[in-house]
Amino acid sequence: MLPQIEKHRFAMQLSQLSRAWRAELDRRLVGLGLSQARWLVLLHLSRFAAPPTQRELAQSVGVEGPTLARLLDSLEAQELVSRLAVEEDRRAKKIILQPKAKPLIDRIETISTQLREELFSGIDPDDLDCCLRVHAQILANLLRRQ
Repeated sequence: MLPQIEKHRFAMQLSQLSRAWRAELDRRLVGLGLSQARWLVLLHLSRFAAPPTQRELAQSVGVEGPTLARLLDSLEAQELVSRLAVEEDRRAKKIILQPKAKPLIDRIETISTQLREELFSGIDPDDLDCCLRVHAQILANLLRRQ
């Protein structure tokens, strides 16, 4: 059994890592003219096989519907996405990436891949496998509580 102090250190370190990683990525992406929230929406949207509904995208990004609606308003104003009514449900909207978004997403992917390469430099693959297993178990424990 792990001592409480080690669990606390792990949790704090994980939180700091997450914040620092996103801050560094945000710093590198600042020249694209997108806030962290907006580039995150574009990345999530680009990973769907078919255009998601606004609700599906909100769940993927991990934000509430009204928050996503505001982000989509700004992305629509930049002509990066559009909303398309769903015939079966007049309240639902599919979110479509516009062609103008593709070069931005490619740039985001290039920058984030470069950052990952830098951050994972010198890490033993076996250590990474162990870390992935630990994180997966913690996530599973969290999801059981929902």
